[in-house]
Amino acid sequence: MIGRIAGRLDYRGADHVLIDVRGVGYLVYCSDRTLASLPGPGEAVALYTDLLVREDLLQLYGFPTLAEKEWHRLLMSVQGVGAKASLAILGTLGPEGVGRAIALGDVTAVKAAKGIGPKTAQRVVNELKDKAPEVMAMGAAAATTPAPVGDDAVIEPAVAAPAPPPAPSGAAQAEALSALTNLGYGPGEAAGAVAQAAGAQAEADTATLIRAALKLLAPKG
Repeated sequence: MIGRIAGRLDYRGADHVLIDVRGVGYLVYCSDRTLASLPGPGEAVALYTDLLVREDLLQLYGFPTLAEKEWHRLLMSVQGVGAKASLAILGTLGPEGVGRAIALGDVTAVKAAKGIGPKTAQRVVNELKDKAPEVMAMGAAAATTPAPVGDDAVIEPAVAAPAPPPAPSGAAQAEALSALTNLGYGPGEAAGAVAQAAGAQAEADTATLIRAALKLLAPKG
C-alpha cells in the first residue's frame, strides 16, 4: 500500500492533483481545504495517502497530516460515509473541526458538509465519539507536517499511525491544552478546563483529559 507520496506537483484539478515522482505521475484526490493549501505547479509537495481498492478501481486520497488521514479512515468506517463524503466533511470542518464536532456531539456542524444528511451526521457523531479524543491527542502530540521534499522524492509504504503512549501528568496536560487551543478555545478557558479535569483525574492521560475538558467546555443548557 502507498502511505505517503513526495514529489513535484504537476497539475491541479477540481478535486485532485497529479504528483510527479521520478517521472511517474500519481493522481491523488484531496479535499477542497487540502487543495487550497498546496503549492503551485512545479513545486515540491508531500502528502500522506490512503489507497482505496475496489474491484474496478484503485484511487489514492491525500492528506497533509497523519491525523487527518486517520480521521478519513475513521469517517469511512461509518455506514453511509464513503471517500467522497469523508473528504466533504474534512474539507468543510478540517481535522480539528471534525474532532470538536464529534467530541461535542455537534450533529449540525457535520451536517453542514455537502451531501451529508442528518441521519448520516448523527451516525458519525454516535459511532466516533469515543474515538475522537485519541485522534485529537495524536494530532497534538505527533509531528504532523511532512518533511521537506528534495530531488530524491520517494513513495513510502503505508505504516499504521501508532497510538500515542500514556503521557506523564504534566506532559498530558500540556498536550491536552495544545489540542484545545488548536480547536479554537481561548488559552484561558482551555487551561481552566484542563486544570479542572486534571484535578479530578491526576494520573489521566492526554486523551482522557481532552475528553473531560471538552465536557466541561460544552455549552450548558
